[in-house]
Amino acid sequence: MKKIAIIVLNWKQPKLTVETITSLLKINHQSFIYEIILIDNDSPDDSLKIFNKKYKNNKFIKILNTKSNLGYVGNNFGINYALDNNFDFIVLLNNDVLVDPNFLEELFKESNNYDILGPKIYFAPGFEFHKDRYKKKDLGKVIWSMGGKMDWNNIYGSNISVDKVDHGQFDKINEKVDFISGCCLMASRGVFKTIGLLDKNYFMYLEDVDFCQRAKKSKLKLACIPKSIIWHVNSGSSKSGSDLHDYFITRNRIYFAYKYASLRTKFAIFRESFKFLFKSKWQRQAVIDLYLKKMKKGSWQ
Repeated sequence: MKKIAIIVLNWKQPKLTVETITSLLKINHQSFIYEIILIDNDSPDDSLKIFNKKYKNNKFIKILNTKSNLGYVGNNFGINYALDNNFDFIVLLNNDVLVDPNFLEELFKESNNYDILGPKIYFAPGFEFHKDRYKKKDLGKVIWSMGGKMDWNNIYGSNISVDKVDHGQFDKINEKVDFISGCCLMASRGVFKTIGLLDKNYFMYLEDVDFCQRAKKSKLKLACIPKSIIWHVNSGSSKSGSDLHDYFITRNRIYFAYKYASLRTKFAIFRESFKFLFKSKWQRQAVIDLYLKKMKKGSWQ
């Protein structure tokens, strides 16, 4: 049987992570063998102690410690473990989601047809962006993502169909995606062997978009599989407008543009980058670090 590694990365959110793991331990897995690779990103709290006490003897869970905060690309730590241990497929999964018991079976069913796959992602009830917009019966059916699209003129990514209520209109496989969100992304070991791991220069934000862009350049196929369902608790640890968001989105967006955008868009982004020098402290620092090639964690503390 095929082996699937589910990588869950934690940093200072043991309660959320345990809830995610609890839902994962209930998944159906008649078609494959799976293991949860629980990675602690060197959390300065009791996360690792909690995980070891709770899961040390669980045969479905392998606990790893990065021993330094590697950001979202700490997932590479787990990817390398999975590749070294001959897993056939790798799933990157946020630590703030709840999964339908069949979510992985449904992704696995389509793994011969697509190279990178993602589920239909709903907001967990009560965690919608616009809480007053929905009726009670709609909760749990509000779309967070049906895959992602890029605005190549401005270099902004967005989730397809976000905030829409699912009444059955999102039941077809969506192949018209530019990227699959790193909230939940499944790929075969062959994909990682072909295009490499997550680009560690990003640290966090846009590394999933970059990964999928490299896949598309290699003629690999992406799709959102709507029969596979998860719910995003949307913890909001790095909300839009926060200093962290300002720094990494500003820096990484420019970096991404210089890698993949058209010459015209690169020039527009170059001009725009100088405007950030007169905005917030962290946007200014992001631009300075980008041009000094101070990547990964950069100046962020």
